[in-house]
Amino acid sequence: MSEVNGLLRDARERIPSRVAPGECMSRGELANAVCGWLWETTGIDYELDGHYIAKLERGVVRWPGAAYRAGLRKVLNVATDNELGFSPGTRPGQGELEASISSMVGLEAEMVRTADESVSILPMAETSNVGELTVEQLHSDIERVSRQYLRVPTKELFLRSRAIRDRAFELLGGRQSPAQTRDLYSAAGWALTILGWMSVDLGRPDLAEIHTRTAWACADAADHNDLRAWVRATQHTTAFWQDDFSGAAEYAESGLRYAVGSSRLFLASALAVDLARAGRTEQARTALADAQRMSVPGHRPELSGFLLCTPARAQGLWSDAHLALGQARETLRWADHSATLFERATDAKRNAGAERMVRLQQVKAHLELGELDGALEALNAVLDIPIEFRVRPLIHRVGEIAAMSRTDRYTGVAAAAQLHVAARTFLRRPKPAPDKPKAKASA
Repeated sequence: MSEVNGLLRDARERIPSRVAPGECMSRGELANAVCGWLWETTGIDYELDGHYIAKLERGVVRWPGAAYRAGLRKVLNVATDNELGFSPGTRPGQGELEASISSMVGLEAEMVRTADESVSILPMAETSNVGELTVEQLHSDIERVSRQYLRVPTKELFLRSRAIRDRAFELLGGRQSPAQTRDLYSAAGWALTILGWMSVDLGRPDLAEIHTRTAWACADAADHNDLRAWVRATQHTTAFWQDDFSGAAEYAESGLRYAVGSSRLFLASALAVDLARAGRTEQARTALADAQRMSVPGHRPELSGFLLCTPARAQGLWSDAHLALGQARETLRWADHSATLFERATDAKRNAGAERMVRLQQVKAHLELGELDGALEALNAVLDIPIEFRVRPLIHRVGEIAAMSRTDRYTGVAAAAQLHVAARTFLRRPKPAPDKPKAKASA
């Protein structure tokens, strides 16, 4: 039988009711007060009610979640959990609960939400508006998003990036040292850059332009050159996928003035592609040669995923430039080499999105060379990509492949018809399942 938590009940009964003069605070009032404080503090809508308070007072639950404990301490005006009868060592039913869990399947969303709650209440454990741990957590979240992009469903990462942006700007509204202010602007700028890149992949480059304009202002406020370079890289990508190759080249050239890490290799390689597609052949060849001679210092700490340009990613861009210059054999050489490097790369440096685009470069090069078996083999490597990872640029490239297989050159060729059917089947993907209703947080 559960032991009654008299300390919590006594603490509640010492607080006068706000709605019933002469009475003590009810369980429902206490729940509402805690939820109100948590909303003001974290921006998260918690689902706490009088029934849960009753369970706490009866001792059915002896160790509520961290957010609820923080709220109860605040509303009941106590300093420690012990004063409310909470102890992590006494959890009725714990043995039975743990014995019934055989895996973490189904708990991922709760785990993520709980971690978010821990992040949101972190400033309460620090003595100032912004502490080192808060800033560190924001940048850690940015690293995790960039690393996981196109490996886990995009929606969750998009929402997380938005939360990082919002949290950084919320903290900027308080007081902090100049160095912390720069760190917060940097965090907001990276989050906005990620939102911009994702918006391009989701088929909304117009929205990406809005994100990147604000990201550029943040990069200036932070005086952060690497962030400036990747903002320009994202703006280049936004223009490129709107077929504004001259505009993309201008962004790439601008970004090169700030680039100090692997962004320099990305922007130099992207510039060659832009110039080639804009018809500026000689300039493109010069830019391509410059990019291929470029080396990137390996000792600088950088983000990962699409905010890192490895040799494998750069070579994929070189293959694209060669294709635009009409050099199919060189296209295939660099695309094959890039694909091999991606296969050998560690997980942290294996850019899933760039690797898939390289496979499609292989397909296009094989088609240009009349090598249909090779084209089919390369295409098969991307046909089973889950729907949530079929970003708009990837779909666009598969559409180009479908068109290439229907040219006069391949009329009546069975292998070309097979490739065309495969590409068209990929493009006629089913609609994603409708969004599930947003779940409220709970402790």
